[in-house]
Amino acid sequence: MRRFQHYIDGNFEDGAHSFESLDPATGAAWAEMPEAREADVDSAVTAAHKALHAGAWPALTATARGKLLYRLADLVASNAAKLAELETQDTGKIIRETSAQIAYVAEYYRYYAGLADKIEGSHLAIDKPDMDVWLRREPVGVVAAVVPWNSQLFLAAVKIGPALAAGCTLVVKASEDGPAPLLEFARLVHEAGFPAGVVNVLTGFGATCGAALTRHPKVAHIAFTGGPETARQVVRNSAENLASTSLELGGKSPFIVFADADLESAANAQVAGIFAATGQSCVAGSRLIVEASVKDRFLAILKAKAEAVKIGSPLDMDTEVGPLCTNRQRELIGDIVARSVAAGAELVTGGHMPETPGFYYPPTIIDCTKVKAPSVERELFGPVLSVLSFTSEEEALALANDTPFGLASGLFTQNLTRAHRMIKRIHAGVVWVNTYRAVSPIAPFGGYGQSGHGREGGLAAALDFTRTKTVWLRTSDEPIPDPFVMR
Repeated sequence: MRRFQHYIDGNFEDGAHSFESLDPATGAAWAEMPEAREADVDSAVTAAHKALHAGAWPALTATARGKLLYRLADLVASNAAKLAELETQDTGKIIRETSAQIAYVAEYYRYYAGLADKIEGSHLAIDKPDMDVWLRREPVGVVAAVVPWNSQLFLAAVKIGPALAAGCTLVVKASEDGPAPLLEFARLVHEAGFPAGVVNVLTGFGATCGAALTRHPKVAHIAFTGGPETARQVVRNSAENLASTSLELGGKSPFIVFADADLESAANAQVAGIFAATGQSCVAGSRLIVEASVKDRFLAILKAKAEAVKIGSPLDMDTEVGPLCTNRQRELIGDIVARSVAAGAELVTGGHMPETPGFYYPPTIIDCTKVKAPSVERELFGPVLSVLSFTSEEEALALANDTPFGLASGLFTQNLTRAHRMIKRIHAGVVWVNTYRAVSPIAPFGGYGQSGHGREGGLAAALDFTRTKTVWLRTSDEPIPDPFVMR
């Protein structure tokens, strides 16, 4: 089996413990991963803390930091095919998606490379004479970046890029599920020439590695992507070090289709929104809310498209839906679908686990218009679409906002005034109108409610990795009067 290593303080290390990683397409072990525990975490955080305050990194100008990021972007682009194959092998995400996504990840590093010397302070028009006052923006400190297995190089880039642009140092924890591409990415960091300790990459389990990292006294900020339950534990851990947090926690995104929409276009967007990445996306459009007058016609289009999807080896460029990353996720999805059907929901298509090797689950559509089904409320993180219907704009909004989550949403209508009304009232951090799953390094991304707080992407993300220092400079040459002498 292939063997991977941690990257700590500029060195590649095996660590004292290890575990096997499974190939989701076969269920067989294919690689040995290092398992970080508290001592490994402490070494990584200590290295990051030292690099933050001494040596080459704090001496670099912001422009020089940007040049290192440009070099890293070029290395990501030139190694995209290799990284994509590793991600597909270790997570089951199909190669056509990993190839396209990782090639675009380089643009995030380029964006933050260009932004590095444009993170500015400000001068204050203070209300006191003989005083000059300004704000400096300085790096917040050591960042713990906790990244899930899905789209991990992208989800790492939206943390690593802005943190490095701001001058921070990082310890990146890859998920214990499918960590290979992030561990390999560390070699590109090393090749790019970042000083030792600036970026450290390790993997391990939540109870041992994740907990030790997020409560470490030298961690100043935690950037976390994952589920709400784990996030609550992360926040509890941060009480130990009072680290600030940014949390991107997934969702149960509404996909609203009005009768006047281009149904073929909307159906293509819905298929991409729920079946791409085998539904394992934080922004998956998993709740279809369709106007009742076109519901049957729209479901017929979706059913035909879902049943035409090619399921197969994730390494085959013709495959459109691959396996889920883990068997436990497949079993959870199967259980919730079965309970939804038992509650009275109707299967439109899919819903049955294939008797084949690997962790496959077919594209599934469940009509939940007549019952309260578990699949409507829970984020399944799989290729399962729950269908609801409405007869008025108010009902559509009520259904869309009937969730504790608020990450993303899709809205399909040709009525411009309706679109503007809906945009204002949908409770989500992202609203896509007549499109879905579009992203850019220029645009901030993040959610409301149990979908978390903070933003990734854009200038807002870089500012999250800074803190302000207020500087007061007295400009008068007159001595300060003795405060205890009466005049």
